[in-house]
Amino acid sequence: QVQLVESGGGLVQAGGSLRLSCAASGGTVDSYKVGWFRQAPGKEREFVAVIWRPGAPTYYADSVKGRFTISRGNAQNTVYLQMNSLKPEDTAVYYCAAGSGFGGDYRSQFQYDYWGQGTRVTVSL
Repeated sequence: QVQLVESGGGLVQAGGSLRLSCAASGGTVDSYKVGWFRQAPGKEREFVAVIWRPGAPTYYADSVKGRFTISRGNAQNTVYLQMNSLKPEDTAVYYCAAGSGFGGDYRSQFQYDYWGQGTRVTVSL
């Protein structure tokens, strides 16, 4: 059973940066797609970014394109989300998720089998 743990959230001023980490244990996610989602207060969970195997394309939500970067770490089973130029509207709980399938809509949370507990990001003015 794969377990995912996010870290790196916190409070940051608008324009600042944070790097979120997603560490997997109990199995390898090197061959999985790994996505980041977020859920703001009172809103539905939404797709942020996804990465497949190293060297494969990455995809982003339009709202974060050019500001966020998803990557796999040199350490196995770790995926990062570098978030720059943060805005108050980026405030949310951020979740990482891993999915073994390669078909379907990667923006759909139903395409992911394993989820972390989330890390909170708060961006102040």
